[in-house]
Amino acid sequence: QLQLVESGGGLVQPGGSLRLSCAASGFNLDYYGIGWFRQAPGKERAFVICINNSGGSTNYADSVKGRFTISRDNADNTVYLQMNSLKPEDTAIYYCAARRTFYGDLCERTWNRYTTWGQGTQVTVSS
Repeated sequence: QLQLVESGGGLVQPGGSLRLSCAASGFNLDYYGIGWFRQAPGKERAFVICINNSGGSTNYADSVKGRFTISRDNADNTVYLQMNSLKPEDTAIYYCAARRTFYGDLCERTWNRYTTWGQGTQVTVSS
């Protein structure tokens, strides 16, 4: 069974950092692009950042450029989202999602192109 599990969320003060993990089981992440999305209360799900299956290409929402980075460790079957300089508006449930692609294809910014989703992890930025 294909499964993604996010972890690493929590409460952090503005300006702080968190690292989220997205661990895959039941399939090999080598063949999958990974996206992170977030959903705040009362808002639609929004693209945050993604990385293609080779790790050679990433894409960022304008709102997180310069603050968030994504990386992957295919040996551990895990993708990481490093979030720095967090702001209250970053508060949301963060979801990772996987999409199988040809090797080297660019990752997707559109949520409905992803086929496997995690359960989400809450990130709260507040003083």
